[in-house]
Amino acid sequence: MLQLNYSGFSLEAGTDEAGRGCLSGPVVAAAVILPEGFSHPFLNDSKQLSKKRRDELRPFIEENAIAFGVSFVWQQEVDKINVLQASITGMHRSIEALKIAPEFIIVDGNKFKNYKEIPHETIVKGDAKFMSIAAASVLAKTYRDEYMAKIHQEFPMYNWAKNKGYPTKEHRSAIREFGATDYHRKTFKLLPEQLKLKL
Repeated sequence: MLQLNYSGFSLEAGTDEAGRGCLSGPVVAAAVILPEGFSHPFLNDSKQLSKKRRDELRPFIEENAIAFGVSFVWQQEVDKINVLQASITGMHRSIEALKIAPEFIIVDGNKFKNYKEIPHETIVKGDAKFMSIAAASVLAKTYRDEYMAKIHQEFPMYNWAKNKGYPTKEHRSAIREFGATDYHRKTFKLLPEQLKLKL
């Protein structure tokens, strides 16, 4: 059973990201402040939910949240600042996008940097413990998946509509056959047998 609040502050934002382990596409982060009394029977860590459930939850979260923000950190920036910094940067930007400033921030995972003067707590597997982090994970995942399905139209051979840019066998064999695109993260080991990929 997910908890609604960690800190006792009514304006508590939960934040999470999607796409850290991908070979292509952006890292997408979201932040959500939920109202008192919020609940939804399906809400959970987005990884535990079917696509159908996530797609049902997204409009419900957006309509019922006090505030939500979503941000994209593009692959070129991921390459420049590394994926951990990209995750934190994305979470900061999604908090910045909230129409109301939170009084407290709860973060999925164990790494974060102070955002302004707002106190925060990192929570390992927070997306399976707190509703606002779970809601942020649903938004981050659905926005990212939607984007990956869009760029799939441009490069269908990588099948991003299905693998979302994760290092599946199919994705890697397409990289082997067709090379890397501008959507690929050049600092990632795209193929296990190559330390340096000719780009």
